[in-house]
Amino acid sequence: MSFTLVDQARPRLHRSELAVPGSNTALFEKAAVSQADIVFLDLEDAVAPDEKAQARRNVVLALNEVDWGGKTMMVRINGLDTHYMYRDVVDIVEACPRLDMLLIPKVGVAADVYALDMLVTQIEAAHGRTKRIGFEVLIETALGMANVEAIAQSSRRLEAMSFGVADYAASTRARTTVIGGVSRDSVVLTDRDEAGARQAFWTDPWHAAQTRMLVACRAWGLRPIDGPFGDFSDPEGFTAAARRAAVLGYEGKWAIHPSQVALANDVFTPSEAEVGKARRIMAAMAQAAAEGKGAVSLDGRLIDMASIRMAQALLAKADAIGSDGQTRPGGPPGPR
Repeated sequence: MSFTLVDQARPRLHRSELAVPGSNTALFEKAAVSQADIVFLDLEDAVAPDEKAQARRNVVLALNEVDWGGKTMMVRINGLDTHYMYRDVVDIVEACPRLDMLLIPKVGVAADVYALDMLVTQIEAAHGRTKRIGFEVLIETALGMANVEAIAQSSRRLEAMSFGVADYAASTRARTTVIGGVSRDSVVLTDRDEAGARQAFWTDPWHAAQTRMLVACRAWGLRPIDGPFGDFSDPEGFTAAARRAAVLGYEGKWAIHPSQVALANDVFTPSEAEVGKARRIMAAMAQAAAEGKGAVSLDGRLIDMASIRMAQALLAKADAIGSDGQTRPGGPPGPR
């Protein structure tokens, strides 16, 4: 057992992350009343170069005037390799007390995150900002994946990582058809049976990359979030991709269309059976403690500390969601 303790990032409900172009103001009110846990107003890929400045003004106005309820509000800034980035950060962090997080695209090395941390820290100090801004980074290049463990340790503002499958596929020269989907060429064949026939089983081309990012997140206390599924007319495909990520241990998934929010929330919401078992684990632990027993068992199986921690985390998520499936406002105070 390792006795190295890693602080966990500030816990936030993060089942669904709805992307909203900063240039399309008609979508802001709809996003505000959606069931998305996190909304990010996008200044990067969804905005054409000649609309960047106006989109930034739109986002400042929306963060200050739209009622976003209990949602976590995030802005995806432009990349560090553009001249738009510094103004995105300065204008929005200075003027928007409602802002909770920044989403940093195309992070390649730990120093990328450090640069943003330095700038945001100076703005917060200069303006007496009391709510500390959190970071989410996009791992969407070969360089970023190669340095993902170092990036995970780069800043105490860092809360989450998202796997940006589209740009990652371009960066690695992967052959892909649907953003976040699988490919009919990604198959394994069984040996021939007695009749000479073989079966083909599709594989997930993103599994290795998703797993590597997941391990970096869990090792350093961050939330792993799966990125977009491009075909929003294919709910079955989205749900399958979300379930594959959930099996690995991901906490949520992007929604690039409002119709994908409910799908993500459903996949990443603990089931009644899971919640019930977690409550039974905690009750068994409490009973054993009251009886002075050193060991805790349930249904004939020993409960270890890992089981207890997982039960606590699951119940915290269930409580944050509430019985009606809606995100509760507020949340645990302050980031780590």
